[in-house]
Amino acid sequence: MTTDASDEWKQWHEHRTEQVSAPYGPLALTGTYWLEDCPDEPIPAIPGSWRADEEGVVLTAGADDGLTVDGEPFTGEIRLGAEPGPATGSRVAAGRRRLVVLVREGVWGLRDYDPDAPARRAFQGIDATPHDPRWSVEGHFTPYGEHRTVRVENADGEYRGLALGGVLAFTLDGQDLTLQVSVEDDGSLWAVFADTTSGDSSYRFRFLRPPAPDAEGRTTVDFNRSLLPPCAFADHFLCPFPPPGNTLGVAIEAGERSLL
Repeated sequence: MTTDASDEWKQWHEHRTEQVSAPYGPLALTGTYWLEDCPDEPIPAIPGSWRADEEGVVLTAGADDGLTVDGEPFTGEIRLGAEPGPATGSRVAAGRRRLVVLVREGVWGLRDYDPDAPARRAFQGIDATPHDPRWSVEGHFTPYGEHRTVRVENADGEYRGLALGGVLAFTLDGQDLTLQVSVEDDGSLWAVFADTTSGDSSYRFRFLRPPAPDAEGRTTVDFNRSLLPPCAFADHFLCPFPPPGNTLGVAIEAGERSLL
C-alpha cells in the first residue's frame, strides 16, 4: 500500500510540475492591473482601451492594437465579464498573450499571461519532499452551519474576505490540530495554512485540498500534497494569507516546499 501511495504521489508531483510550467500556467502571469487605478489612461503595455462599468469591462480596440476576440481579429467595442476558468479559455488575446478579465469584491481588473514570461523560462522545478505515510491522517470536518467570512491580508497587501465553511480536525504525531477550511463547489475542502517551517525551509504559507468528507464528516488530511500557492510562482496573484488559527505549531516537512 505504501508503494502504491508513493507511486501515486510521484504521478501527482509530475502532473503538478506540468501544470505550473504550462504555456498559460501561473508562471506565465506577468501582470495584474486594476482598472480603477488607471481610469483615464491606457494600462501600461496592454493594447486597447479598457474601462469598467457596473456590468463588466468594456474593451475598445482599433486595428493597430492587434487584438483578437474569440479567435477573430477585433476592432470596435465589446463588454466582457469575469473569466474564472484557465487562461487558455480567455476571450481576448494579443498574439500569444492572453488577457483575462477578473473581479474581486466588485473591483474589475485584467491579467496578462505571456508564455514567454521570464519566470516560465527560468523555472527549474518544485522542491517537494518525497511521500511519507506519517503525513497522511484521517480528519473530521464539522461545518459551521452558517456562512462565515473573515478579512485576511492578501499577497498584494490588501485585505479581502475569505469564506470559511467549517473546521477540519485531525491528529498528527499525537497532537490534536485544527484548520479552518473553505468548502468548494464540488464539496472538497480548501485550507490556507502555515507551520513552523513557513518562511524558513518552506514557502511562507501553503494550500491543502482534502477530498470531500463523507456523510459522517470523515476525510483524509494528506500533507504530502501540500501545495505552493499561485503567488509562489508569480507576484501578481492575490493569494490569501492563513486565517486566524491556521498557523500550526508543528513542522510540516512534507509536500511542496519552495521553487528550485
